Amino acid sequence: MGFSEDVRAAFRRGETDAVVRMSEAEIDRARAAGDPSGEVEARYALARVAIRAGDLPGGEARARQALGVALRSGDRSLEERPRHVLAAVARMSGDLTRARQLYQDSIALNEALGQPRLVNSETHNLGFCELGLGNLDSARTLFAASRERVFRNGWADFVPYVCLAGAALASAHGDHARAGRLVAVTDAAFAALGQVPDPDDAADLAAVRAAAVEALGAAGFAAEYAQGQHLEPRAAFVDGADRPDRHPPR
Repeated sequence: MGFSEDVRAAFRRGETDAVVRMSEAEIDRARAAGDPSGEVEARYALARVAIRAGDLPGGEARARQALGVALRSGDRSLEERPRHVLAAVARMSGDLTRARQLYQDSIALNEALGQPRLVNSETHNLGFCELGLGNLDSARTLFAASRERVFRNGWADFVPYVCLAGAALASAHGDHARAGRLVAVTDAAFAALGQVPDPDDAADLAAVRAAAVEALGAAGFAAEYAQGQHLEPRAAFVDGADRPDRHPPR
């Protein structure tokens, strides 16, 4: 694998120290070689590390450095990852209106670049913006579109995020029992890939888990979680199972 694949895999495994070492070395190499692609990827990786550590200003600064390199290169494809991070920072900072616009812009960029997997990823993120803004119908539509593409195309690496979206939507509707089950499905899907969630998604998962424990009690959450451990991701969404009218709150 090349640097991009190696560093992203290390990040998904939660190997932060390795990501920092690899990225700093790659910045030196790329700058010496006049390779903007390598430098953008490395600065993007460092931005994600900062965000995972809770340093949103640091993550934004590193993403802007990466975007500057991309813009100077004239290669629009290099703008995609930095712009994604800037949208994520806005979302995690609570500026959901700005984040929504940035994700919409990112979707348009990825459509122009012919990158359907990234269009799908940003559709998922846009859904979380709509959810946070209280637009549950819009969120449900976006999550359903993302889920359909993931299962139809066999994008296994995105299955945990589909499950997380379902859990968050159930939580927003007050169906904490279903949310608890889908937290278990999400955890199992990440474990099956040997990965941990991206920082913004980790925050969403933690919030859903905490809300379910508060609503159900520790024992009630544990019981729902245990049921969810026996669910296969695709089966958890059969027959529109994420619709609140199919699973009213208990």
